[in-house]
Amino acid sequence: MATITFQAHAIQTSGDLPPIGSDAPDFSLANIELENVTLANYAGKRKILNIVPSLDTPTCAASARKFNQKASNFENSVVLIVSADLPFAQCRFCEIEGLDDVQALSTFRSTFATDYGVQIIDSALTGLTARAIVVIDEQNKIVYTQLVPELAHEPDYEAVFTALKSL
Repeated sequence: MATITFQAHAIQTSGDLPPIGSDAPDFSLANIELENVTLANYAGKRKILNIVPSLDTPTCAASARKFNQKASNFENSVVLIVSADLPFAQCRFCEIEGLDDVQALSTFRSTFATDYGVQIIDSALTGLTARAIVVIDEQNKIVYTQLVPELAHEPDYEAVFTALKSL
């Protein structure tokens, strides 16, 4: 279990991010067409999971924009924006923002949040995901993780990009 903060209050997650070097837990997430996608859908690609509480918050929106801007710079990589938002809201957000280089995926009918240790388990935010980054290589090994300690802060983008460049 990890502790993060939000507005100076400690909140707990359901566990810890998967350890570096371990196999990425498989997942089944809903895309904006309401289809389930899994790790197998991204076979042979590097996967950047940008896990956010909700795209309807300024920090999550900024993070999605930043990854969209940088995603095309990394060959053989896909950026997956994972949130508890419904696919309808994710689709609307991506269309309004013009986000073409990221894919929004919803946790609404999956165990992803607990499998990856990012489900918030206390406070008014129970059920949402903590802000985190997970980088998975082409063989589905975890190569980088980052749990953002303050929910209202953006991730350390440079650390993510450095991890990608090292692959």
